[in-house]
Amino acid sequence: MTASPGPLFALALASISLIGPLAVHLFMPAIPAVKAALGLSDACAQLTFSVALFGMAISTLFYGSLSDRYGRRPVLLTGLALFLIGSAISAVANSVFTLVLARFVQAVGAGSGLTIGRAIAQDVYGRDRMVKAIAYLTMAYTIGPMISPVIGGILIDTFGWRSVFGFALALGGVITLAAYVAVFESRAPSAENRTAGNVFRNYADLFRHARFTAFVLQSGFMTGTFLVAATAASSLLKDTLHRPSTEFGIYFLLFPFGFLSGNFITSRIDNHIANETMVLTGSIFALAAVAVQSGLLMSGNVTPLILFVPGFFITMGQGLSLSYAQAGAMATNPKLAGTAAGIGVFVQNFCGAAFAQLYGLLADGTPGPLTQTAAISVLLALFAGLLPFVMARKARSA
Repeated sequence: MTASPGPLFALALASISLIGPLAVHLFMPAIPAVKAALGLSDACAQLTFSVALFGMAISTLFYGSLSDRYGRRPVLLTGLALFLIGSAISAVANSVFTLVLARFVQAVGAGSGLTIGRAIAQDVYGRDRMVKAIAYLTMAYTIGPMISPVIGGILIDTFGWRSVFGFALALGGVITLAAYVAVFESRAPSAENRTAGNVFRNYADLFRHARFTAFVLQSGFMTGTFLVAATAASSLLKDTLHRPSTEFGIYFLLFPFGFLSGNFITSRIDNHIANETMVLTGSIFALAAVAVQSGLLMSGNVTPLILFVPGFFITMGQGLSLSYAQAGAMATNPKLAGTAAGIGVFVQNFCGAAFAQLYGLLADGTPGPLTQTAAISVLLALFAGLLPFVMARKARSA
């Protein structure tokens, strides 16, 4: 590899990470307008949103392996092209079937950004600078949920719901152009990885390592804790405290700000502290936040600040541990860094959706289901984060 990473390369890599959350969260304010325009039921309207989450989760399993086998650049550019195609069809869709299908294609394309972006960072920056690189990529990724609903709301009020897809198409075009110009091939295609059935053997090889499994599960359970806290805070604020949606939007900013704060700290620490130590530290941080919130809620103190301020510290704990967990997982077998990144993103999405759905099944308008579900997810995160720490201590003392 003759090329070297410069500022334009770093900016392009960060913008690639941004495309995923923009594909999901930009559409959120458009759901009521789409429901009215196409005459949809609540279930069908929700499907136009949830299909994107499903498409991104599934696609991440394949992008990592494909990029290991065929090279990062062609697979990335193919994914970005799918995003553009899905955005364009969504903008002109006149039926729910067309919109759902186009949204699925858009999300499958967007799934390439975060997975392959992390794999490219592993290739280019190496283990010494990996944690800092992932921290910056994750901060870029977090900006999406912060700004997308605001941008989407302004576009819908001004130009109508189809404009969100026009904006996604334009932004996606700029990001694709930046990737084409600035992102070089960081890993040549491997003839060894082209053998039939090798993708599944790669999955098995990675999951044979307890350390890898613990790292990806810790990230997933931490994401579950965050989504439980966020969805529960939303429902309790509206249904129990009867506060307006605008107030929710203001309080909700505590979640991404906490995550950004944790990522900023990790970008400063870099690799000066072991992956295992930081992953356990983030898990303990989140556990403390959940414990304090649960104690206050169960004592009858249900207020907006008690619902949302602990969320700042939960996501800070997530930000403290996520980059190190991802770096540790991808370092398990550098030859399978793309596959490891894909598995990590999938586990995050799957666990997050599973725990959010579990809370939805238990929700009864009281804080009880929040405290119970958050306790389960954060304790699982603590156990998963403790395992690599114990293994590392035993290895050092052996």
